[in-house]
Amino acid sequence: MRINIAAFIAGGSLLLFLPTVPEHWRWMCTTIIIVSLLGFYLNRSLIQYRYASVLLLAVCFCTLGFAWNAHYSQDRLSNILSIEHEGKDLMLKGRVNALPQSASSGAKFSFEVDQAFLGRERIETFPPQVYLSWQPAWRNPQDVPEVIPGQRWELKVKIKRPYGSLNPHTFDFERWAFHQDFGASGSVRSGQLILEKDIAFTEFALAMEYQRWKLRQKIQRLLPKDARYGGVIAALVMGDQNAIDQEDWRVFNATGIGHLISISGLHVTMLAGFGAMLATFLWRRKTLPLWVPVGKVAAAVGFLTAFVYAWLAGFQIPAQRTMYMVGVVAFALWSGRNPRSFDIWWWALFFVLVIDPMAPYTPGFWLSFGAVAAILYAMQDSDGLLGLPTGRELEGYWKDRVIQALREACRVQAVVTIALLPLTLFWFYQVSIVSPLANAIAIPVVSYIVTPLAIAGALLPDFIGKCLLIPAHATMDYLAIMLAWMANWKWSIAWSSQPAWWAIALSTIGITIAIRPGSIQEAWVSRVMGLVLCATLFIQPLTNSHLGKGEFRATVLDIGQGTAVLIETKTKRLLYDTGPIQGKDNAGQRIILPYLRGRGINHIDRMVISHSDSDHIGGAATLLKEINFDSMMGSLPSTNPLLANLEARKIPAIPCRFRQQWSWDGVDFYIWHPHEQTVFEDQHPRKPNEVSCVLEVRNQTTSFWLTGDVEKRGETEITERLTQKAINHLKDKYLIFMAPHHGSKTSSSQELLTSLSPDEAFAQNGYRNRYGHPHPTVTARYQSMNIPFYQTPTSGAQVWEFPAQSERKQTEPRFWRQDRKRLWHREAR
Repeated sequence: MRINIAAFIAGGSLLLFLPTVPEHWRWMCTTIIIVSLLGFYLNRSLIQYRYASVLLLAVCFCTLGFAWNAHYSQDRLSNILSIEHEGKDLMLKGRVNALPQSASSGAKFSFEVDQAFLGRERIETFPPQVYLSWQPAWRNPQDVPEVIPGQRWELKVKIKRPYGSLNPHTFDFERWAFHQDFGASGSVRSGQLILEKDIAFTEFALAMEYQRWKLRQKIQRLLPKDARYGGVIAALVMGDQNAIDQEDWRVFNATGIGHLISISGLHVTMLAGFGAMLATFLWRRKTLPLWVPVGKVAAAVGFLTAFVYAWLAGFQIPAQRTMYMVGVVAFALWSGRNPRSFDIWWWALFFVLVIDPMAPYTPGFWLSFGAVAAILYAMQDSDGLLGLPTGRELEGYWKDRVIQALREACRVQAVVTIALLPLTLFWFYQVSIVSPLANAIAIPVVSYIVTPLAIAGALLPDFIGKCLLIPAHATMDYLAIMLAWMANWKWSIAWSSQPAWWAIALSTIGITIAIRPGSIQEAWVSRVMGLVLCATLFIQPLTNSHLGKGEFRATVLDIGQGTAVLIETKTKRLLYDTGPIQGKDNAGQRIILPYLRGRGINHIDRMVISHSDSDHIGGAATLLKEINFDSMMGSLPSTNPLLANLEARKIPAIPCRFRQQWSWDGVDFYIWHPHEQTVFEDQHPRKPNEVSCVLEVRNQTTSFWLTGDVEKRGETEITERLTQKAINHLKDKYLIFMAPHHGSKTSSSQELLTSLSPDEAFAQNGYRNRYGHPHPTVTARYQSMNIPFYQTPTSGAQVWEFPAQSERKQTEPRFWRQDRKRLWHREAR
């Protein structure tokens, strides 16, 4: 113990007085020295106890962990692009340092920057790595070339700091960019190839990325061009999932086999075992085992195989976990140790967290380590999965062993399904009911037929590889037909909201009881009670139970350059617009649907579409497939495809016109625009903005205006409709106003703002959007009238709650981007 204390003091002092040590490391070393000195002066009788030593070591290692995470964060934050270079045309020189996401429509790739120039002036401080998108556009007639890892380019780019829409329950691009150490993101305007390949002999990681690209090219070349599941084959061989269609992902997730469509731990273990078997076969020749025992050689080759394949697979967390576990077993064999199962698991966890402190922010970390931990815990006294014996020939013995192996395999599947319930609901808000059946079929087919054929086909020469890849794809094709059939069963998926912390805690206790080792027949009552505790995960909150009669909530989603607002009363919900669409990417799939799933919302009473522009109607088709709507109201021409979609689903569509009104739970909804005589068949196709559906939501204390893209002409009509009686009625209310047309200079007229005199205003717009919304003159107009003006790029999602009685204080809006920074209230005006 005294030696440990002396070592901590010596090491800490050495780091403390080195001039180049960062500040947080100095703080850490100081803490270690203080803790060590305290331990040294403890009563000697306490020092003799094992627990005092363990406690001291735990404090020191926790301090080291904190310092390592602080160093990790500081290193990445220091690489962020300077604000002064945002939105400017820069010239970057460097090379592609990772496998790009290539498609016929363009490429997205990581770029290692050597030099950056603004005009002819070199930028001295610039992020060492950026994320670029190279897309063909009418302004750039140059075709997008093939982007290959190791290429050196000179690129003209327009760049910005890492930014993404920020909403509850949705993908956080900024966190992902931080994790990947991207200091900026941007688009390529043009480029000149300097060097076709620049990979040094010592650059193992980049060399593996180049080999991954070659494998992907080979798979694409050998499979037919119309091979639908070529992306799945590539994912199984090298972990590249970008070519898998979203509809296929829906089927895989609905049937619970998504874990197989990647480099799973089972695939790494299988290849490591194959490498160990091959090494055993070759090393058993002549006198080679006298030099090194066969078992040690097999263990070393197995780990080396796992290491190479993990890198070839993009070093995904499940592959990392398996590789480290294989490495720990190999080290134990070489050192003559006999580690326990959980010791192997803990060491793998330690290595993953040391190398990647951000790993716990990814679903793969929890699902991979959680599944293995559950199996090790539940099956620790099982011998049914140790394999079939080879030295016994008795038929009855073989039959018993086969039955035992099948029984234990079924138990493993049940254990994993139950143990991962909290994690799958927390990350994906769904549980696949057909997952046990689908996995019982898919696991052997994918793991023992498709994956071996795909890997062998990708690694062997072309004339052999083609003969292997085609049957691998055909097998996957037939399997997918069966999976699609199962995914379309009405009861295949159980949807729920993201569970509360207390439900996760109770379910964890229940899972520990339900899957504990031992005979299932014994104490089956307690196991059933454990499953009952797991059922708390599916407890859905009552519909807006904390909203009383006359109260409502407005959630303004950070949707980019578009509009989507959810209005909720005590028992009803209204969705105003559905966000933008760009190619195959639409905000309904990317933002609105995950938000609704995370909230446990699968029914909306009314959809209101302000007008037919793509940034307001883009996500509607996707939402209609997944969410139940009772009715739709909007300003759409009769030829709009959405109306035909609604008619096919027997959802009534109501034209939006002035003076329409209804009431839900003491909250009134009133339409101010367009005119009641508007005929949508005659609207000008280039000016749908002027017929935007303008909706006011009001209760006794508040008036909340949703204005779509209405412009000056429509605003003039609204101003004329605001009679003195209506204005007097509004003056008694706290008025929140949506800046029309995302704050364009053709809207937010002085006359309308003067008539309404809003207390606060907001705009939904894209970060550094090409339209320049909101226009500086509009922003200045709101400022001159002392109207706080909130924009979603700086606030993230906005959640407004409005009381029903004037005696209650107006609730401060919750801004999601500030929530992430732990600022729970809006900034001072």
